[in-house]
Amino acid sequence: MLSVPLLKNRPMKRLLIYMSVVSLFGIVGFSPAFAKQDGTLHIEKDNPKIITLEKAVANALLKNPTLSAHSLEKRVREARTLQSGLLPNPRLEVNVDDALGSGPFNGFDRSETTVQVGQLIELGGKRGARENANRIAERVADKTYESKRLDILTDVNKAFVEVLSSQNKVKLTEELIELGDKFFNAVGERVKAGKVAPIEQTKAGVTLSTFKIEMAHAKLELKQARRKLSSTWGNAEPQFVSVTGNFFKIYPVPLLESLQNKGVETPYLERWKSEQERRQAMVELERANGTPDVTIKGGYRRLDESNDNAVTFGISIPLQIFNRNQGAIAEAQHRLAKVQQERRAAELKINQNFLDAYQSLVLAHSQASTLQSEIVPAAQLAFDGVNEGYRFGKFGFLDVLDSQKTLFHTQELYLSALAEYHKAIAEVHRLTNGFKFSDRIPVSSKNMENDK
Repeated sequence: MLSVPLLKNRPMKRLLIYMSVVSLFGIVGFSPAFAKQDGTLHIEKDNPKIITLEKAVANALLKNPTLSAHSLEKRVREARTLQSGLLPNPRLEVNVDDALGSGPFNGFDRSETTVQVGQLIELGGKRGARENANRIAERVADKTYESKRLDILTDVNKAFVEVLSSQNKVKLTEELIELGDKFFNAVGERVKAGKVAPIEQTKAGVTLSTFKIEMAHAKLELKQARRKLSSTWGNAEPQFVSVTGNFFKIYPVPLLESLQNKGVETPYLERWKSEQERRQAMVELERANGTPDVTIKGGYRRLDESNDNAVTFGISIPLQIFNRNQGAIAEAQHRLAKVQQERRAAELKINQNFLDAYQSLVLAHSQASTLQSEIVPAAQLAFDGVNEGYRFGKFGFLDVLDSQKTLFHTQELYLSALAEYHKAIAEVHRLTNGFKFSDRIPVSSKNMENDK
């Protein structure tokens, strides 16, 4: 009887090793909670056509246009702080009176020329209040930049996972087509020998065509995933060929309490704290602006009619009869109250997002672990049994084909579950500021086999 080996007809452990070698090594360094005890990401030697997660992250942090824009915003705030601390410039005034008129005033014989210098003196601590408000605004910009940086790291991690998943999907589909082609040829031989009806070869051909359609779809998904990853560092078209990562490694999920305490350390919440401090500083600034400023003037006057000189001086103070800046003070106070409520709402939303992400991680971990340890090996075992029985005539062609489809579908679910698991890790790390990367020695395929 004909032997039909699906995916080399090996036990599940060896199958996973084979697929791991295809993906080389990978996503092991999201944080200490999910990596090895040193919390590191293992990488291989640099290859421009094969990139690691760390290389992708480095590209994004250096070249992502959105992150670069937020970096420039920090420079804007620094320049604004510099400007707010400068003293007002003195004012020079030159006045000529009683000149170029009619009669005795038709020339400059009776004119009076006055030259004055005036200096505005800010009272109420306005300059210090402006500087303080702008320094706090710098901290807000810093936290906004750090928040966006976490968003970019998360996007890179998720896009990297999608490429890894798509690469393994393509590899799995290639093996399925190879197997389907062997089925088609084998059934053709049995048709020629008169052992089966020609309709079975037709069915095998239909199945093979379906596998090829799956391949075209898998390659399209891989192309789209590669383009999405390269867009995180500003490249419309990817310059790399593939990514490398250990897609099949599953780590224990940390306790909720150990991660939840880290949520308060994220820049998302720290930004709101700094924003509240900035609003408080704006209230103090508007109160300071309610204090009138004084302008002191002094200068020289020339009286041409008597050929005399004189000194002039004076002081100018606005009378706060109508405008005491009360409207701006009230506005600043209301904005402070508003940001306090916004901060509270943000804390609730971020905490809810974290709990949702953690629950998604627990579910994804459970599904991936169950598929890895129970379902996929069971599907492999079932196919092995049907395949062996087909050799001795105990099962028909359709039985083998059905078990083959079941195994392929199960492995598809496994790849999807692993992708969701790694994406859930990235999301949890975004909300706990848990991304950590460092260089380590290369990992060989033998190391990966030992990991299995």
